[in-house]
Amino acid sequence: MPEPLVLLPGMMCDARLFGPQIAELSADHTVVSAPITRGERIEEIASGLLDQLPRRFALAGLSMGGIVAMEILRRAPDRVAKLALLSTNPLPETPQVAATREPQIVKVRTGKLREVMQDEMKPRYLAPGGHSHDILDLVMDMADTLGPEIFVRQSRALQRRKDQQATLAKCKVPTLILCGRHDQLCPVKRHTFMAELIPGAKLVVLENSGHLPPLEQPAETTAALRNWLA
Repeated sequence: MPEPLVLLPGMMCDARLFGPQIAELSADHTVVSAPITRGERIEEIASGLLDQLPRRFALAGLSMGGIVAMEILRRAPDRVAKLALLSTNPLPETPQVAATREPQIVKVRTGKLREVMQDEMKPRYLAPGGHSHDILDLVMDMADTLGPEIFVRQSRALQRRKDQQATLAKCKVPTLILCGRHDQLCPVKRHTFMAELIPGAKLVVLENSGHLPPLEQPAETTAALRNWLA
């Protein structure tokens, strides 16, 4: 029996981010989507998850979920059987980006979560294409479900995150690095860099995707994950 697959969604996302993958892969894998909503530091979130997850598992994280996945790998490398990092970034937050989060936090605390999410998503989240409205509606619904306190908590965790380059350089498990060609939040060159850090890592770039490949290119994302799991 293969190890369970643990999926970590991105900021202000829940299991619906991986809906197509859960539907396909759960036929022959145990699939768990774990929330990354508990804690104001990446280390705290990772520690809490390790207390709940199986003894050994395949781990896939997107965006902030990938950042938490790297911290899990740093803390418990013996428990991670395989690693997949999607649309993510191993570097610490730059002072410029950290500063932009402060007015967002103020707005969210005054009841403007939807406005902040829309402003953040519009120019940078998705590849050009006719399906973007449905995906953006789903992203907004996930954000509404999680609510403003989770937004603030996750923003603080991202501001304080650590550099994980050394963690990736020590990675010894089969690793998939996957991104979309049109991702402006975590561009292709960042993923190429990660793939070069990890011995034997496989890089997959989806040409018609932006920051959310599981929703933008679900079949291609699922195929890449299936090959990695095999």
